[in-house]
Amino acid sequence: MLDILRSAWSAFASIPNLGLYLVLGWLTYVVWLGLWIVLQKREPVATLSWLISLAALPYIGFLIYFFFGPQRIRRQRLRRVRARATLPPPPEGLVPTPDAIELARLAQSTTGLPPITATRVDLLIDGSAKYVALLEAIANARDHIHLEYYIYLPDRTGTALRDALVERARAGVQVRLLLDAVGSGRTKRKFLQPLVEAGAEVSWFHPMKLQWFWKRPWLNLRTHRKIVVIDGEIGFTGGINITDEEDERLREDAYRDLHLRLEGDIVRELQLVFIEDWAYATGEPPLRVHHPAPRRGTISAQVLVSGPDSSWEAIHRVHVAAIHSAQRRVWLVTPYFVPGEAARMALTSAALGGLDVRLLVPKVCDSRLVTLAARSYFDELLEAGVKVHEYGPRMLHSKALLCDDDLAIVGSANFDHRSFRLNFEVSVLFRDKALAAELESLIQGECNLAPRVREDRAQPLWSTRLPEGLARLVSPLL
Repeated sequence: MLDILRSAWSAFASIPNLGLYLVLGWLTYVVWLGLWIVLQKREPVATLSWLISLAALPYIGFLIYFFFGPQRIRRQRLRRVRARATLPPPPEGLVPTPDAIELARLAQSTTGLPPITATRVDLLIDGSAKYVALLEAIANARDHIHLEYYIYLPDRTGTALRDALVERARAGVQVRLLLDAVGSGRTKRKFLQPLVEAGAEVSWFHPMKLQWFWKRPWLNLRTHRKIVVIDGEIGFTGGINITDEEDERLREDAYRDLHLRLEGDIVRELQLVFIEDWAYATGEPPLRVHHPAPRRGTISAQVLVSGPDSSWEAIHRVHVAAIHSAQRRVWLVTPYFVPGEAARMALTSAALGGLDVRLLVPKVCDSRLVTLAARSYFDELLEAGVKVHEYGPRMLHSKALLCDDDLAIVGSANFDHRSFRLNFEVSVLFRDKALAAELESLIQGECNLAPRVREDRAQPLWSTRLPEGLARLVSPLL
């Protein structure tokens, strides 16, 4: 093999004027690809970052862009129930403010999903609570079970879920499992074969298969969603994947995380998101599934979705709008904090305006680069009056926003460029004082265990300031 490579290299190196051809090729792709990037009209910082990378890394920059550069996806959306001119009536006893109405309209205009209600919402803290509730709901399924996950690993947790699904599939329940091909790449088809043999359907989101050279792979565009819908009546979503790394019963260093168990009409919207993703991933016509009779609840809720198939960045916009509309407090919990200019401006403006603004992030997340990039923003936040807390020693993986006494957003989306622009994400916006109070208690308890970052903290040049500055340079690409 080495002899063949040496021969190939010798033949390549013997080409007359090779250096000139390489330079001309480099200039050609830099100009051509540079024009393509400029015409996409993205944020100037991100555009300049890609242009510099292409120019500074001959040919390697091209490969990086080919696999990881920004892409748009055009896919057929199902006909959603849209009522942009009017909103449905709020739950009994809830009098929406003008800001609440404006936020609901913004969410509906960018997602096509109107505000609706839930009859029950449970905050599931950590993997053990989520897995117990999930397995119980699956055991009681009678018609169908739909699951979509970014990470599903073939460990004890994954095996327990697979076996529970196999049992229901053998009992005649229709089981459909959609897995991200990168996040769940360690889960082989052999592991899932018992599920398929039991009659379940399994599909992969953006599989890493060979394509024509001019067709760029979807390596960087993943479904980060965690969705389970059971019989159209019970829904699960949030930040917890299927892995032992999220179960504190199995690992002392398990992630600290947050999930939702939902009942009521809100499950219909979660079901629609899954149906769209399933139709897109499989190429099949949209599923026709049983929907239970409408059950109007007392908790105002609205599903938020975003992804590279839409230029509106719905979850990003709603977060920024919610922060701007807050009157008393803004508490943000996120494992990956790499904000854009609009999000950073919203947080600092709220703090400068006298609001109680808190940011809860992990002391050390599972990406050293993201940790450094996040810390590069701390000085600006602290100067504006934001209280920054670093949670540890467990990795904080919760994603939540709490504004004032009634607005809460919980889901799969991090507060970073990747979640706002590249990943397919799903979150749920709630207008409910009781749920907000429960989330307040949770965040307050975690802040009590998470030391505040001090303005006068030590920042040595070589070990802190320079690495953080360099990480911030590439933050638009993270």
